[in-house]
Amino acid sequence: MSVRYPAPAPGIPPEEASSRLGRAARNAELGLLLLAVSIVAVALVLVQASMEQALTSDFVQYGIAFLVLVTIAHLAARMFVPFADPVILPIVALLNGLGLVIIHRLDLADEELARTAGRAIPAPDAAKQILWTTVSIVVFITVLFLLRDHRRLARYSYTVGLAGLVFLAIPAFLPASVSEVNGAKIWIRLPFISIQPAEFSKILIIVFICGLLVAKRELFTSAGKHVLGMDFPRMRDLAPVLAAAGIALAILVFQTDLGMSLLLYSTVLVLMYVATARVGWIVIGASIFLVGATAAYFLFGHVRIRVSTWLDPFDDYYGTGYQISNSLFGLATGGIGGTGLGSGRPNDVPFAKTDFITAAIGEELGLFGLAIVLLLYLIIVVRGVRTALAVRDSFGKLLAAGLSFILTIQVFVVIGGVTKLIPLTGLTTPFLSYGGSSLLANYILVAILLLISHEARSPHDPSPRRTPPPPISDAPTAMVRRP
Repeated sequence: MSVRYPAPAPGIPPEEASSRLGRAARNAELGLLLLAVSIVAVALVLVQASMEQALTSDFVQYGIAFLVLVTIAHLAARMFVPFADPVILPIVALLNGLGLVIIHRLDLADEELARTAGRAIPAPDAAKQILWTTVSIVVFITVLFLLRDHRRLARYSYTVGLAGLVFLAIPAFLPASVSEVNGAKIWIRLPFISIQPAEFSKILIIVFICGLLVAKRELFTSAGKHVLGMDFPRMRDLAPVLAAAGIALAILVFQTDLGMSLLLYSTVLVLMYVATARVGWIVIGASIFLVGATAAYFLFGHVRIRVSTWLDPFDDYYGTGYQISNSLFGLATGGIGGTGLGSGRPNDVPFAKTDFITAAIGEELGLFGLAIVLLLYLIIVVRGVRTALAVRDSFGKLLAAGLSFILTIQVFVVIGGVTKLIPLTGLTTPFLSYGGSSLLANYILVAILLLISHEARSPHDPSPRRTPPPPISDAPTAMVRRP
């Protein structure tokens, strides 16, 4: 997807020309946002028509709330990041809106089941998702307003990394009654709110890794042995990879969170490859992963259960294989074109609003609809990588690449688990799944990405008072030294 802007006429002052470019970018964003809102509105109408046979007040409430929130986000982008990529925010809004539609559709199914069983009708999760979207938009705007320049993060990369590790470790030390859900100790459950700190830790740890790679670039680009056409690092330089592997293993052992350990470790390896362009880091990292995964399989029972369920979910259909088996049934029922919004049975899959929301999409929108959703994620990643290529400072390049790749890996892990390509990991689908922590963290991710994009696409410095970047942010590209 490409958006082109008209070239400024000759003789126009640079300030006016840049202002026009900024307006053109935001106007393009506004048009795409209106398209996204229209698609979400049509999807809500289809759900209401299929399940309620009428347009109820839910359509008006959710539709107006979504429109207002999207408008506020656009106005914030127009004010704080006028030159940012105009495609990212509309796609995020479309994914967020589509997730809201699916959650509302599952709410209606839950209401019908409650009436049939004579139980009390549960509170709609779609209303809670609107509330979480509101909080996420507020935090999104706050990040744009307070941060302004992504290079400020480089100054505090070590502090940010320590905070990320602390957040990540907190649930492991809390009692199971307030931290454990479905066997994973990854939550902080308070009386009125539940938080999954790992969702925020992943961003903080990426910031730390990017700052470390830029500050210690000599360490990572010093070539060791040259074997089979690849430059391998020296043994004494392997500490970062070993530390990442240790953290991932600790998460797996103490929190039984396979998804987050895989996500963080994979992202660290990708960032090290991006920073050094050396395949040797990937080979060594992958080897360590294979050794660790094999050891984890023989040492930890929950890992063996995940693997056995992945290999044959129908062997224990009414037990551990029930979720993935019904997911596969739903995807098969949907086929190419899907059953239609409101016409399937996605609520038969446990946790359909969170871990398995893509199974609901695959059943009711079919392979075609699921492919479009994946294409939307791909566009975000491509725009993020283009931002990484365009921005001038090394820290911004790595940070944009890291944020894009962690989104890529998370979507791959989620879709791979739902389709039985890889074992289930318990991660949520960014922007689609129900839940506040995931939505809030991913809107923070988008805010940082837009700040980097704004810097990369600015024709001149729009803020003369901007704080000078720290030295490591302007570090030049380093070349690998070979013996």
